Amino acid sequence: MSINVLDSFSLKEKVIVVTGGTGVLGKSFIRAIAQAGGKIAVLGRNKETADERVKLAQSLETEALAVVANVLDEDDVIRAKNQVVDHFGTIDGLVNAAGGNIQGATISPEQNLFDSKVSDTIRAIELNLYGTIIPTQVFGQIIAEKGKGSIINISSLAAARSITRVLGYTVAKHGIDGYTKWMATELSLRYGDKVRINAIAPGVFLTEQNRTLLTNPDGTFTARAQKFVNNTPYSRLGNPQELEGTLVYLLSDASGFVNGETIFVDGGFNAWSGV
Repeated sequence: MSINVLDSFSLKEKVIVVTGGTGVLGKSFIRAIAQAGGKIAVLGRNKETADERVKLAQSLETEALAVVANVLDEDDVIRAKNQVVDHFGTIDGLVNAAGGNIQGATISPEQNLFDSKVSDTIRAIELNLYGTIIPTQVFGQIIAEKGKGSIINISSLAAARSITRVLGYTVAKHGIDGYTKWMATELSLRYGDKVRINAIAPGVFLTEQNRTLLTNPDGTFTARAQKFVNNTPYSRLGNPQELEGTLVYLLSDASGFVNGETIFVDGGFNAWSGV
């Protein structure tokens, strides 16, 4: 019996865990999952913001739970998993949205390349790569053992193109791409064709969090932001809401034969040679 294609995009009754749910992209992800009918466990380190995200989901008429947890602490993530399962009974999807740049791991143009602290670079790698692997190992076990579900990692343009200044972030995102392919293979071979893992590689998105970095006080772009715009066929930066459709697609049954892939949502940046 065939399923209506529109119904296959629904997340109704699916329980989705969103790490980094207190972040800027996490907010868009939570809104999208709620609108698609999914139930949400919001993971983050800030209880107040997590509670705000829960209220956002509830305003869209879905059930949500705030869970305070550190994705780099395996015992803490295990505790969070138990809390989610005790509340919802199961887990159907995981979005690994925790991550980002660390100030000390970003090398300024004026800084000597070899004066940067290796320890800061390692911290950036740990946050983005280990902050993806640990939740996947913990929450992914529930998904794998039930034999059905979808995991989404967050990759980056930095894993496909050399982007200056962000060394630790770049190394971590390359690792996430490799981990996504490896885990996609192992999960399916061991647990069947209903367990999937993919990644989204966002372009540069203008948010309130990075507005002062990408725009000048008069609203014009900084030189770095303008380079991104100039090398994007769309000739603009992205809006976080433009990630939502891809997220829902990958979490839903509509992408049932998509596994081990990284989907770019970047206005064509990665596709263009610049000429």
